[in-house]
Amino acid sequence: MASYNAHLEALSSARNPAALVRLQRGIEKEGLRCDAEGVIAQTPHPKGLGSALTHPSITTDYSESLLEFITPVFGSALEAQAYLEVAHRFTYSQLGSELIWPSSMPCILHGELSVPIAEYGTSNIGKLKHVYRHGLWHRYGRIMQCISGIHYNISLPQELLELLANQQGTTANMEFVTDTYLGLIRNFRRYGWLLIYLFGSSPAVCKTFLDGREHSLDEFDEHTLYGPYATSLRMSGLGYQSNAQAGLRICHNTLDNYIATLGRALRIPVPEYEAIGVRDESGEYNQLSTNLLQIENEYYSSIRPKRVGLSGEKPLQSLARAGIEYIEIRSTDVNPFLPTGMNVEQMLFMDLFLLWCALIPSPLIDDEECDQTIRNQSLVVNEGRRPGLMLEGENGPVNMIAWARSLLDQMRPLAQLMDKEMHSGATEASLNQQWLKLADSSLTPSAQVLRRMRETGKGFVGLTLDLARQHRRTLSDPLSESARRHWREKAEKSLNEQTLLETEVTVPFAEYLAAYVSR
Repeated sequence: MASYNAHLEALSSARNPAALVRLQRGIEKEGLRCDAEGVIAQTPHPKGLGSALTHPSITTDYSESLLEFITPVFGSALEAQAYLEVAHRFTYSQLGSELIWPSSMPCILHGELSVPIAEYGTSNIGKLKHVYRHGLWHRYGRIMQCISGIHYNISLPQELLELLANQQGTTANMEFVTDTYLGLIRNFRRYGWLLIYLFGSSPAVCKTFLDGREHSLDEFDEHTLYGPYATSLRMSGLGYQSNAQAGLRICHNTLDNYIATLGRALRIPVPEYEAIGVRDESGEYNQLSTNLLQIENEYYSSIRPKRVGLSGEKPLQSLARAGIEYIEIRSTDVNPFLPTGMNVEQMLFMDLFLLWCALIPSPLIDDEECDQTIRNQSLVVNEGRRPGLMLEGENGPVNMIAWARSLLDQMRPLAQLMDKEMHSGATEASLNQQWLKLADSSLTPSAQVLRRMRETGKGFVGLTLDLARQHRRTLSDPLSESARRHWREKAEKSLNEQTLLETEVTVPFAEYLAAYVSR
């Protein structure tokens, strides 16, 4: 593989500037609905938003109260941000007095059963989605599933893939493209801790989230717990974790290994899950299967290789058929200070970081390094702002801040090249903003959350509730008549599509599920 400098030289002399500027991205952003006091909403998904099953842009995740906003694929960060804002504005027009909780860690909960599982109607696909969530409840609990995040989906420009292939004397075929994405993924595993330090926004949590669980957090007040140097409790052992999945060591050396490992997990029975059973004594479904994974998406990972599937195709089948098409970054917190949880500046830096991950050398990851990447991430998640924090580098312990600075130094010429092609200085400006966070950790979102809590004397819920009200005011400006009509039509169309699914003559759900699991 050509060196990073060789890639930069080729890109700087390339006749086609699209190799850097046609990066595509899409965003999935989650947020709990809550009442005016910050308690998780018990109301159904608002009908005015359409069907959570069939609406392309506004749906639900685990809970009936957990909104998920999905943007189309855009060629610019500005377009993606604008779409996300409009989706939020339309949503607020349908929420009555409810708020969208602007933090990754949940609002006030009153035990497991206060978290309503998402409903998707009576069609077989709707039942499948609902039963899958029942399975998550029995396996991991409902409360854990209330955590919100932002998934950042990105695909590399075809022009860039062709340029890289030409450098290696080959073509940008399926194998080459897949290998390029796998290299990006491995480097993300190596250096993804940097994004958690820079953008982690969840150092505190409401006590109701822990509900008697053991922890090592400090007490802020009678309702709030926090980690003094934590960046993202969402990504900690208190968040998306699974003991049963701990043995799934996947570091993305080959696509075949990834597919084979997850494929086996879909078939391996787990005694603990067998004890739960697929159905209870009354015949109601507890889960889709008793295997380690019910479906591929149950595997918790900070990054996933992805491909848009054909009708009826499972994710692994899509990857096996045609390779990797894009990647999904899943380690991003919702920033409580931003109305939509993310802004253009962050997107630009993430674009830069991911392009850099694709262009630098990416040797295969052995088991030792795989474990090392996990330990480094855990250290930054729990102790990221601790002065003098040391991580495990290639040649031994290395100061995290010094390491981070060296990575940003490597990215700078790429940022300048991207800005040159886009006739802008925005990418390097975003990089400079991240540099300031390395010089002063108090500028990180996680530090700002704790600072605001101390300044206001309010705990996690009080501060976040204030921000939720502020964001509602910001996002309550009425849409234009044409925009309102457009979103209302989308909602109505989705309701009609769900009705059509539910009126179609289909096989009984038991047969449908058996066929699905066997595919």
